[in-house]
Amino acid sequence: MMIVANPLQTEFSFLLPRGLATGTLQRAGRMRLATARDELLARKHRHVQAYPEYVMLVLLSQVIIELGTLETVSPEDLENLFTQDLAYLREFYNRVNQVGNAKLPVHCPQCSHHFETELVLAGEL
Repeated sequence: MMIVANPLQTEFSFLLPRGLATGTLQRAGRMRLATARDELLARKHRHVQAYPEYVMLVLLSQVIIELGTLETVSPEDLENLFTQDLAYLREFYNRVNQVGNAKLPVHCPQCSHHFETELVLAGEL
């Protein structure tokens, strides 16, 4: 996935590798850019106070604006994600909220060629 830095784009589409089962399999969704307020509110959430590792579920529930047919996404909904999907969403969140793309420098040990490669997330279109 390459996320092109477009200052006007604030929403990004994604496709979960496995999907969230809610009676209907929910895979396609959209995520908006996070704000400082999202980060602050996530840290104040009652579950996060008791379990700091819960912060990512709260944060994701705030920035996922669409997931299949779900009108809203709660942290409790995201508790039911497969770990592969949670890892995907965490990485996707990090990529859309950071400037630039997801290219990594690579060095070939056989021919000593230097190049860049792009990471592809499982589940991508």
